[in-house]
Amino acid sequence: MAFYELRQYKVRRGKMKEWLKIMEEEIIPFQVSKGMVITGSYQGETDDSVYIWMRRFRSEAERKKLYKAVYESDTWKNDIAPRIPKLLNRDKMVVTRIVPTKRSTAQ
Repeated sequence: MAFYELRQYKVRRGKMKEWLKIMEEEIIPFQVSKGMVITGSYQGETDDSVYIWMRRFRSEAERKKLYKAVYESDTWKNDIAPRIPKLLNRDKMVVTRIVPTKRSTAQ
């Protein structure tokens, strides 16, 4: 059964514009190129520190394969990951695995 990752991030003060540019122009396209399915990307309506995004996986085996393809790549380790700490408070990151209910349109 497919499942989703709901990823909630705390963006550092004054860094939302820079974070969205990196997410939308680099991180999401890079992850999609590796096979990730990104189902949503959101920012807080009134709280400029809130960023949430979701990814869908068909199975745990697929998630592991895609994590390896993304997070063990030279592009991630050398180009993307080093810039993240200045934009996000990683201690406040929350990742929740969720599954759609029977009547959900996300089935």
